[in-house]
Amino acid sequence: MKKLSLISFFFLTFLGCEAKKIEVPDATKSASKENRMNSSEIAIIGGGCFWCTEAVFESVPGVEEVLSGYAGGKNKNPTYEEICTGLTGHAEVIKITFNPKEISFAKILDLFGESHDPTTLNRQGADVGTQYRSTIMFLNNTQQELANEWKKKLGTKLIDPVVTEIVPAPTFYLAEEYHQDYYKRNPNKGYCNFVIRPKLKKLNLE
Repeated sequence: MKKLSLISFFFLTFLGCEAKKIEVPDATKSASKENRMNSSEIAIIGGGCFWCTEAVFESVPGVEEVLSGYAGGKNKNPTYEEICTGLTGHAEVIKITFNPKEISFAKILDLFGESHDPTTLNRQGADVGTQYRSTIMFLNNTQQELANEWKKKLGTKLIDPVVTEIVPAPTFYLAEEYHQDYYKRNPNKGYCNFVIRPKLKKLNLE
């Protein structure tokens, strides 16, 4: 009986040790994810309809997250319907979380310039209004300097002047849920087929 109890004791102890081992990988993954997020940087840009700009940057290596939203206007917590009036002052923008070890802010600006027309004021294609303006909303002095350098350099390559505004980042308001990951969720809808997909192919992102 004592022998059986001793065996049971060691068996249960073994199981207990194994249970603890199972928990370790999850803790490691959580710490790793937290470290990645702590080393990430943010960029806020707008270049027309955010369905399109979101799709472009979601396809880029080094980009960890892209959120569609509104920024730069007077209304707090604006809705899409309010934005569409063009009277709120907000622009459709995307908030990019990226790993600077994989892609730099300067590279993000280069792709930004390639993915929209920075010479058209308050317009991108058929989308017209201040909400579709070309904008870079910097979060620090380094981003401001890089944005100014980008605009100056791009201006020497284009015939028409670059009208992209460069402003301090205001409050970012997250857009409604149905706007998030729009291209991924609706790849066969008209706008996705005729506007987004051709742009992704042109940029070699699809």
